[in-house]
Amino acid sequence: MAIYLVGDIQGCYHELKALLKQVSFNSDIDKLYVAGDLVARGPDSLLTLRFIKSLKKSAKVVLGNHDLHLLAVYAGIKKEKKQDQLNALLNADDVEELMDWLAQQPLLHQIGKDNAYMSHAGISPQWTLSEAIAQAKFAQQKLSSNNRNTWLASMYGEKPNNWQCVKSEEEQFRYTVNAFTRMRYCYSNGNLEFENKSPPSTSNTNEDSDIALHPWYELSATIDKTPWVFGHWAALMGKCSHQNIYPLDTGCVWGNHLTLLRWHDKKLFTEAAH
Repeated sequence: MAIYLVGDIQGCYHELKALLKQVSFNSDIDKLYVAGDLVARGPDSLLTLRFIKSLKKSAKVVLGNHDLHLLAVYAGIKKEKKQDQLNALLNADDVEELMDWLAQQPLLHQIGKDNAYMSHAGISPQWTLSEAIAQAKFAQQKLSSNNRNTWLASMYGEKPNNWQCVKSEEEQFRYTVNAFTRMRYCYSNGNLEFENKSPPSTSNTNEDSDIALHPWYELSATIDKTPWVFGHWAALMGKCSHQNIYPLDTGCVWGNHLTLLRWHDKKLFTEAAH
């Protein structure tokens, strides 16, 4: 049995299948962890969702920002973006079944029985590991409830971006979703930042400034002892300054490649965009 972890698929179904063929993935004995953003921008979001769902307990999925946006589009809360290429999915005969399945997926997964975790964007530096686990459970309960659409409607917005400023369940939910699915950088004081998508550089690491930006993993005490797998940040191209961090989004949907990590020996496999 092997555990494999894959970065943002984003509808790149044929690359995913080719990557799994490379490693002779066997769903009867192997596990596939998917670091969020199964859908959008790529050509085959429908086939991707159907395939991952068909793996049943062999697939361990965390939700990404594109997955949550898809749920909001399906609910009529947001409009479909043409570039997301979701039309075939939204008009599929099994779309309701697929959306119900997607909404049951968590924001955080432990990797096997190891003290290691996977989420789409990372872990807020303002959280301990136990707080992150609790907040992921809180959000999953809301998304899998009968009031799913109400909670989806409340997730949009960038405030509060400081965990200490959360005053209500709606703000708790919004912060949690943003931390797990949208964060890349944080300010020196730990506040989340959502605009900058570029790779880290010396131009935004002035330690003396509260408004300096830092990759979230440079501010998190959790990852010193707890390895973390994430996607979301294609500009990193799988490279990171921290030894306990495994960034897996390598921009397949943008013409680069899809990356798979075999957990026990940390070997990487890639499949170029077709």
